[in-house]
Formats: sequence, C-alpha cells, structure tokens
Amino acid sequence: MQTTFATSDIPAHHRRQFWQQIVSDIYYSLDLRFLGGHDFHGNLGAWSLGPVSISRNVSDGLLYRRHERHLLNEREECFLITVPELAEIRFEQDGKDIRCRPGSFLIERSHLPYEFSHSDPAALWVLKIPSAVLRGRISGPERLATLQFDASRSVGALFVDTLRLAGERIAEMDETARTMMGKHLIDLLAMAVESDERVLAGHSSTVRNAHLHRCEQFIRTRLDNMRLAPQMVADACGISLRYLHQIFESEGITVSAYIRNQRLLMCDAMLRDPNCRKSISEIAYHWGFGDQAQFSRNYRGRFGCTPSEARAASRA
Repeated sequence: MQTTFATSDIPAHHRRQFWQQIVSDIYYSLDLRFLGGHDFHGNLGAWSLGPVSISRNVSDGLLYRRHERHLLNEREECFLITVPELAEIRFEQDGKDIRCRPGSFLIERSHLPYEFSHSDPAALWVLKIPSAVLRGRISGPERLATLQFDASRSVGALFVDTLRLAGERIAEMDETARTMMGKHLIDLLAMAVESDERVLAGHSSTVRNAHLHRCEQFIRTRLDNMRLAPQMVADACGISLRYLHQIFESEGITVSAYIRNQRLLMCDAMLRDPNCRKSISEIAYHWGFGDQAQFSRNYRGRFGCTPSEARAASRA
C-alpha cells in the first residue's frame, strides 16, 4: 500500500493543520510547531512492508513534540529509525539531547516523551517497526533509543541504501515481496546495530554484556531446536552454566524464560503474517514448542489472547 500527501494540493492557510493531521496518521500523535514563516511546504510518502512501514518526509523547519498525554491511549509501542538526508536533526528523549547529521541514523522510542526538530528544510527516511517485531530480532531495543549509528560505511550504509532503494521500488512489488523486504530491512538494521560496540554496554560490565550478547545471538539462531536448553547455550558460548544464569538474572530474566519469550515473539510474527499458511500447531512446532496446549497457554499469558484470536484479528 502506498500513500502520498503534498501541501501543494492544499490552500496555504490550511497547510499547517493538514500536515499536523497526516503526521499523526502516518506515525502517531504529536504536537507540531512550525519554525518557518506563514507559508509551509511539505510532502510525505508512506509505504507498508508487512508489519513495518517506510516513509519519506520532506518539509520546511519543524519541531515535533511527543507528550505524556499522547501516550495515554497508545497500546502498541513502536520504534522509528530516522535517516536524515538534507539537514541536521535534533532529538531529545529520556534526558539525552543529540544531533544527527546526514550520514548517520538514530532510533526513537514511541512510548517515552520526546522532542524532534530541524530548523532548516529537511528530507528524512523513516522506518517504523512495532516493538514486538523488533524485539524478535534485537534484544532490549529500548537500549538503542537516542543512539546514533554510522550510515556512511559497512552494514549501516547497506541498511540505508536498501531502505532508499525499497522506497523507489515498492510500487513494483506484490504483497509477498513487500513483506519479505520488510523482514530484510529489519535483519540489516539488526546487523548494523549489533556491529556497534555501544550496544554491548549496559548497566553491567562490558565483558558480561559481551557474553550476554553472544548468548542471545546463539539462542535466536536455534529457536527451532526443541532441545535448546541453558546447558547447550553455556557449552556453545564457552561459559559455565552458573555464569550463564547470573548474566541473564542481571537483566531480570531467566535463561529459560528468555528462550520461551523469543519463541513466542517469532510465533506471534508468523501468526500475524497474512502470507503465512502454516497451521497454529505447525507454527508452534516450527519454533520449538513440543506441546500445543502449553504453547497456547504461554501465548495467552504473553499477549493476552489465544493464537487463533491473534490470527483472526490480523486477517480481519
């Protein structure tokens, strides 16, 4: 699906109200302050790629504010990966104030208040990803909010190049190809993020976070193995079982619970994928659940609905 908006089609005295409405529709509720004169110019194109979406936002100077009141009726958290092309952007969230220039990208979290602004005309590529989808690929994505990542070389540049190319070619793709492209973009984003040493730095030591990161990676690549267990993880990562439990406990979760949660996230993504034709039991077995009844109980406990209800809601 493609949607395009332009202020050139709107009378000058209605453009600000028009822009306020489409920004809230494409992203989420925000307050806007227009930094230029009385006239305002902008165009915004948005494309869906399965559960994720891409947009290209070109406009005169703006200040976007996300307040606590905007969060009251929001149920689904999401992350915005923003790539500036023309001008420097400023982003402030959770006590951090950063500047992001072309050649970099940053990650914004929807469930915390923030300010986002650019005083000069700007062109932005924005990838919007639901939290549940991103967590299936990146552990603890909230750790990434307010970080800048290099988009001038290596995997970061490949991610941004693919994002731009996808926007140019989406109209030529069918629904299956668009959904697959959305998954590829998330994979490239994860690769770019995981190659950055800052992602390993958390509230515990660098060494412990490096072990945690490696263990999480090992688990995510073997979720379809029903025999996956803490001992297998410890052996593969070259640490003791006791130390494995310690580093996960420092994150407030057990190893087994982490494995189960990752499996549930992958099952949820397949259940909500309109192109997935596997039965619920096939999905459960595919991601390492040997007992469908147990899977259904765990799924309901995690997402508040049954697998069949989630699939029906997604298809509706």
